[in-house]
Amino acid sequence: MNDLFDLSGRTALITGASKGLGKAMAVSFASNGADLMICSRHADELASVADEIRETTGRRVEYVTADLSDRAHVALLVNATRDHFDSIDILVNNAGSNHPQMIDEIEDEAWDEIVQLNLSSCMALSRALVPGMKQRGWGRVIYISSIMAMAAAPARSVYSATKAGLIGMARAQALELGGSGITVNCIAPGPFLTDLPAAKLTEEQRQLIGQRTALKRWGQTKELVGPALLLASDAGSYMTGSVIVVDGGILANVT
Repeated sequence: MNDLFDLSGRTALITGASKGLGKAMAVSFASNGADLMICSRHADELASVADEIRETTGRRVEYVTADLSDRAHVALLVNATRDHFDSIDILVNNAGSNHPQMIDEIEDEAWDEIVQLNLSSCMALSRALVPGMKQRGWGRVIYISSIMAMAAAPARSVYSATKAGLIGMARAQALELGGSGITVNCIAPGPFLTDLPAAKLTEEQRQLIGQRTALKRWGQTKELVGPALLLASDAGSYMTGSVIVVDGGILANVT
């Protein structure tokens, strides 16, 4: 193991970690020595992932079922994390969702739910865990944004707004926390065929998006873990306020 990527002695909280990109990052962090707190809305999936990671890595893995679109569940997650671990060194705000609606059809309930889940819950988790990082003089905060923060599509007002908000928040926090040894960065994934796009897009839409990338395909979840591990470890210690785009080259395509 390269010492720059070694997470031994570190503990990470990863939201939305029962499947997709969150699970891939959890497996990667544990494989590189980190203990984990993971959460999602699905207890059965969390239990399975936790058992799998424990068996394959030998690391400690705890989990909490939480729906972060509910403010009360954010507090529940914070309290449970503190009950299980003395400290959290790495926070990955990954949980998110999308309700595609055209601007003249946006429902207040849908707007409030997505803003709370994709943006407000991330702020609240960082607010709760950053003080401990400051005390220890070391921390990593990673926001999973999206290329939809920099580009968009019809019916994506809510999603794009929240993902762009993460980038602005990360840059402000990077300036606030850099002197305390804490880095704050974003990863902006492009087309990764996780459960969310699989549920929201037709087969024709999925094929069209894959062909628009430079690599002519959707990304695999394992292809995000390298950038995440970089930002979580000492390998990325001079990166803060940054956005790493992992999109197969789709933003380079203006056609």
